Amino acid sequence: MHEDDHESLPDPTGTRPVERLQAGRREPHVETLAEELPVALVYNGISHAVMLASPADLEDFALGFSLSEGIIDSPDDLLDAEILPADLGESVALAGTTERGLSVELKVTLRCFMRLKERRRTLAGRTGCGLCGTESLAEAVRPVGREAACIEIEAAALERAMAALPSHQHLQKATGAAHAAAWCAPDGEVLTVREDVGRHNALDKLIGALARAGTDPATGFVVVTSRASYEMVYKAAHAGFGLLAAVSAPTGLAVRTAEAAGLVLAGFVRGDRAVAYSHARRLLTPAPAPVSSS
Repeated sequence: MHEDDHESLPDPTGTRPVERLQAGRREPHVETLAEELPVALVYNGISHAVMLASPADLEDFALGFSLSEGIIDSPDDLLDAEILPADLGESVALAGTTERGLSVELKVTLRCFMRLKERRRTLAGRTGCGLCGTESLAEAVRPVGREAACIEIEAAALERAMAALPSHQHLQKATGAAHAAAWCAPDGEVLTVREDVGRHNALDKLIGALARAGTDPATGFVVVTSRASYEMVYKAAHAGFGLLAAVSAPTGLAVRTAEAAGLVLAGFVRGDRAVAYSHARRLLTPAPAPVSSS
């Protein structure tokens, strides 16, 4: 990444005057808002995906998306990246706004680029949630293609991680409009957090951050502040994580994918409660106290 890109990135938050209404009263207030911008991911000059994302940690986002979508096989396949302002064209101008987007210009190895070009022959334009918008049913629901890391975690570690996560969610605290994905040690200590208005984007940013740091995904687990959709499970398992814990429910397809991939999937992780949907025996609980015979 180019170092001066950081200086030109838009602020991930903004402010707006509002009126707060409560109990029949109204009062003026200045509210902090989470910003989201169209971010185009351009590979060797060809635009492949346009995502609405928070304009922060875009280096991590570009690398994580490229890895989780199978565009590159390792961080070494991403040779260069540059973040540039992008014009959104006449449609935005006609809507009476002054919005602009960002273009992340990525240079990947020839091997990866040729594979991407072949893949694009069967894909429609990609937007939003990452796996949506495909023409091929086989592309929409893909097998993970690797076995998730076999990890055993104490259930109490999920509770500790989820309880500690809010103190790391700075964008959420300021705006109330951001998801987070957190990388946690086996004991539940929160080590790395990435935030975004989109839950998939937050996870991609986390995947990219860990890849840039050379962190082995098999040495901890992931907690997310969202439901566990198929896309979230796919990205987690494909990245090599062994356990994904979500604050809300998974979908049926997500559970089946996690089961097939060997990923421990936990949902409704709230307080001392969690529901293990796949590979539950690897989510450990204390042995019950012996029953007295007296």
